[in-house]
Order: sequence, then structure tokens, then C-alpha cells
Amino acid sequence: MVSASELLSSIPTRLWIGGPVDATGGATFPVHDPATGEVIARVADATPEDAVRALDAAAAVQAEWAATPARQRGEILRAVFEAITARAEEFALLMTLEMGKALPESRNEVRYGAEFFRWFSEEAVRIHGRYQPAPAGTGRILVHKQPVGPCLAITPWNFPLAMGTRKIGPALAAGCTMIVKPAGETPLTMLLLAQLCSEAGLPDGVLSVITTSHSGAVTAPLLSDPRLRKLTFTGSTPVGKKLVEQSAHGLLRTSMELGGNAPFVVFDDADLDAAVQGALLAKLRNGGEACTAANRFHVQNSVRQEFTDKLVAAMAEYRLGNGVDPDTTLGPLINENQLDTVSELVDDAVSAGAQVRLGGKAPGGPGWFYPATVLTDIPAQARILREEVFGPVAPIVGFDTEAEGLAAANNTEFGLVAYVYTRSLDRALRVAEGLETGMVGVNRGVISDPAAPFGGVKESGFGREGGFEGIEEYLDIKYIALP
Repeated sequence: MVSASELLSSIPTRLWIGGPVDATGGATFPVHDPATGEVIARVADATPEDAVRALDAAAAVQAEWAATPARQRGEILRAVFEAITARAEEFALLMTLEMGKALPESRNEVRYGAEFFRWFSEEAVRIHGRYQPAPAGTGRILVHKQPVGPCLAITPWNFPLAMGTRKIGPALAAGCTMIVKPAGETPLTMLLLAQLCSEAGLPDGVLSVITTSHSGAVTAPLLSDPRLRKLTFTGSTPVGKKLVEQSAHGLLRTSMELGGNAPFVVFDDADLDAAVQGALLAKLRNGGEACTAANRFHVQNSVRQEFTDKLVAAMAEYRLGNGVDPDTTLGPLINENQLDTVSELVDDAVSAGAQVRLGGKAPGGPGWFYPATVLTDIPAQARILREEVFGPVAPIVGFDTEAEGLAAANNTEFGLVAYVYTRSLDRALRVAEGLETGMVGVNRGVISDPAAPFGGVKESGFGREGGFEGIEEYLDIKYIALP
């Protein structure tokens, strides 16, 4: 396996616009290792002029890429999938270095993220239209789907590879060109991916990556440029709302995967050992820094104590440390701001009367670490029941009846995902249908699958990524009337 220093010395750090280029003015910004706080790289700091350069490149090749046979587009995507798989250990180490997650978590993300390229390489040749006689006998109806045009993807830091591949894959499969603006905390993985795409035969200009420390100023000229036709964003709800407002001027197609506040509901007939294992996956996957992470544990009172005891024992086994350490199972949070946010939410709950059953205090020292934490006896007014934690904290509250559990789960403005544990098929279906979320995991702690549509309702956004539905977000429908 390549060493960290060897890997970092080989990663592109310039903008990727038809190949590596310097930012206008030559400015750079630092990338930090969350486990140590040390600077591990400096990457190009794009300007608004650089963003326009990327759109110039995308617009220049849009027609040619759209006219490229679907089979050829699919073969390029398949080649990228194979390249990512061949270099999986490099991607995993790179993500651990710039994001902090434990190496096993990074390896899982590489497998998951690469799969979007394989899935959409197959979907590229399955873009279907429709032909039928008009019911009134006045002619024929031809429905044709074609790419929306140049796209902008703004991706978050928590899944540096997968949040990009599940946007890039369907866009390229549909025949769209794309500009990616990755999070400033984790730009290296996306720059490496752009290099692999080029090596796999993707024409220059079809995919650009612009890294920047001042996102709003750099993306603003793109959102006001009529050549851009699509915006896809994964991130917080407040930022998503602002981007929707900005995109309204050009009536851009938009996909928004926003904040979450996922309930994890355990009924008294559940297999509690299975529920605890599912809770570990739903809560501690990616260190809790996931929009799908279980944020509130609603447990029927008759089994709440037993579930709590089992969860505390299981979470106590997690080892906090540097993600590159093979013994580490829980890495650091992404930065000091996130550490402060998690600490504030826990402290607020404790000051209001919550009991700490495990963890509850940052260890201090270098890096931005927070331990696996379990809270009980949480008052209804505590912020941690309303706000997304984005950290390894499990707040547990009780309920008596199914109706109360469902009402508590739905008591949020968010609606991304919910988890339900029960042995009853009738209850599972009844509760799943009553949950106000875009996705439901029944007796499962992980629901993400490239073959399934990912997305939420309410303030968790709109649009879907993955599945048969994912490519539709990048296609316009054209009706052609024939005699």
C-alpha cells in the first residue's frame, strides 16, 4: 500500500478544467487532517473567472458529448468504475487523510461511490421515450428525452467520493457536461477522480472541478449564466434554500439533498439485538456525520431500558483515534466548528436535565475528536431532538403507543429517512406509509443503494439520486407531434 506522503505528493492540486490549470492569480488554500489539525496539502483557490472558464469549457463540448453514442458514454463510465476499484486503497487512504473517517469506513465508501459509475454506465443505454397514436386519431405522439445541458454540482465534505459520483454518473450517462465544486475541506478526492475520468477517455471539458475557499462568490456567476441549465446540491437546508433562490432567476432544473433529522423507532416486538446492531450502523456510520444518520432514538417504553443498556455496551466498544490507525473504529469530526456544534448540543441537553450514559465530553488535545455518546431522560425542549447532530451522539426517548411513536418520529420539519424495527409486517408497512420521509429502513440500519432512489421530502429537499429515477433528473422531455 502506498504511504500517505507518497499518495499526497501524487494528487492533483490545481483546478481541473480540461486538465490541470492554475487558479487565476495563483492563490491556494490549505487542506487539513482532522486527526491532527495539520495541513496536508494546498489546492488551487478558484476565482469567479475560473468558474466561468469551466462553464466555457462545458458549453463548448456539450453538443458533442450529447451526440456521443450512449454505449460509448457508458463504456467510459464503466472504465472509471474499474479504475476506482483498482485504486481503491489509494482513494480510501486519501479520504481518511482529508476527512478523518476510519479506513474501514473509507473502503466502504469507495465501493459504494464507485458503484454509481457502474450503475449509470448501464443506465446510459436505457433512456427510453414513447410513441403512440393520439387518442383522438389526429396524429401521433412521440416523446423524446435529451440531456438538460451543462450542470453544476456542489458536493459536501462528509462523503468526498460518493457525493460526487452519484451526481457525475447520471449526468454523464444522460449526455450532460458537469462542473463540480467540492467542499473546501475535502477537495483532493474529487481532483483525483477527475484525473481518473480523463485517463479513462472522458473528453476534455466534459467534467471540470473547481476548488475554492469562497464558494458563494465563485458559484454566483454560474447560477446567473443562461448556459448553465441544472444545479444539484447536497448540503444544509439553509444553504439549499439560498441556492434555490439564486437559481430561480434562470429557472434552472434543481435537485436538493438537504438536512436530516432521522428518527430510529424501536417497537416492543422488535428483535432488540438486531435493533442495536442496526442502530450502530445508522448512528455511527461515517462517525455520525451523515445526513442519513439516526438522530433521535424513539424506543417503546416497555423495552427502552433493555435497548439502552445494550446500545451503551455496544457503543462503548468503539475506539476513538486517528483514522489511519488499523485499531480505530471512530475517527475525528471534520473540523473545530463541527466539534463545537456537537459539544454545544450535548451540553444543552445535559443542562436541561438529560443523563449521560456514555461519553459526553471531547477528550481535547490535537485533532477534533468526540467520543461515542448516549443520552437518556432528554426533555422535549432540548435542541438535540430538533437539530441535526452530525456526530456520534445517540439521544434516546420513550413512547407508549404506536400512534405516539409515529407522531414523535414525524415531529420535525425534515423528512429524509426513518428507521423502524418491528417483527410485525402489518405494523412495518403501516408505520412506513405514515412516516413523512422520502426513505424508510425496515429492520435495516443502512438504506443507501445505487440502485434505489435517494432523496427526501419537506425541508430535506427534492429530487432523487440513484436508481432508475436518478438519470431522469438530467433529462428534458420533448414532445414531438407527428401527422
